[in-house]
Amino acid sequence: MVRLRPVLAALGVLLMAGAGQAAEVTLLSSTAMREPLEALVPEFERATGHKVVLRFESSGVLPARIRDGVRADLVVTTPVTLVELGQEHRVRADRMVGFTRSRVGVAVRAGAPKPDISTVAAFKATLLAARSVGISKGPSGVHMRGVLKRLGIAEQIEAKAVVTEFGQRVGVEVAEGRAEIGIQQLTELLATPGIEVVGPLPPQLQVEIIYAIAPMPDARQPPAADALVQYLRSPAVVPVLQRMGLDPA
Repeated sequence: MVRLRPVLAALGVLLMAGAGQAAEVTLLSSTAMREPLEALVPEFERATGHKVVLRFESSGVLPARIRDGVRADLVVTTPVTLVELGQEHRVRADRMVGFTRSRVGVAVRAGAPKPDISTVAAFKATLLAARSVGISKGPSGVHMRGVLKRLGIAEQIEAKAVVTEFGQRVGVEVAEGRAEIGIQQLTELLATPGIEVVGPLPPQLQVEIIYAIAPMPDARQPPAADALVQYLRSPAVVPVLQRMGLDPA
């Protein structure tokens, strides 16, 4: 496990700027960021004395939850969603900052032969040869449907697609044998037991899915929330993000 404490020591001034009296910060995030946030937040809590309450919703459900009245100090999701919520005055999109960049990858069941996905042609052949293909309804699935149309194989793959609901992991379908190969964000595949990541999509078909952070207008703990944002955007978190298949935004 990557230890953050030595790096956080160098960020003491930054963190203490939002420390003072201990506060409780609520962060509402898309489920794709569950593992990174759960790994990063405890060190922030130890360094500042603040407590962070993490709540997760799938990318398809999170906006509806906010519209239904769920409140938080910070929201982590895609910039498109934050802009939409900002237009409704439900988040401060004008204060939105980047958090991570996530790529899309391919996985197979642990121990299964790894198919060739090194080129566009090889990836296309692998998709056509697979008995079943796991795809999500989230951002990676939206991207993949565009890729399938570009490759001219949308109908063939949709006919054998195993489509997961919002918030569910494609890797679980692969691990349990319901999908021969699975395609989802690398961070979600790497966090799923029972599968092996083959690699990212070929560069010509790749997409970087951005996750950003924005406060809500009625945030209860602005100083502590600001300190958390600074920490999540600091060099201290980069090794952990990269270990989880992410890059800083």
